[in-house]
Amino acid sequence: MSELFDFGKNILEQQPFSVLLGTELRAFEPGKAELALAVRGELKQQHGFVHGGVVSYLADNALTYAGGSVLGDSVTSEYKINYLRPALGQTLLARATVISAGKKQAVCQCQVVAINDGEERVVAVAQGTITRIG
Repeated sequence: MSELFDFGKNILEQQPFSVLLGTELRAFEPGKAELALAVRGELKQQHGFVHGGVVSYLADNALTYAGGSVLGDSVTSEYKINYLRPALGQTLLARATVISAGKKQAVCQCQVVAINDGEERVVAVAQGTITRIG
């Protein structure tokens, strides 16, 4: 494991909401981050899909991880998400990359996929601006 990946895991473990949901850091390197979440009943809405708020959380956090990988300690200053289809599957995976970065902010994009029996389907896309703190 890289030093950056270990740092990222430590940050995730300090986020009580991420711990509550059971979020897992799968990849973290300069300009890229992947976060995964096992789907369970408590994360679904009344139609049996993963709740949009959970999908949005995962995209937001992955965007901030990607931006933070090049900026340092960062927060999301804005983001937009498009839900493409219901999130159905055993696992959600958010893959985020940096599109452009300066000294104080980065613009990042993210795809959230639902994995069902090894097959991936994109369920949402997001784009956001990540801002360095300090």
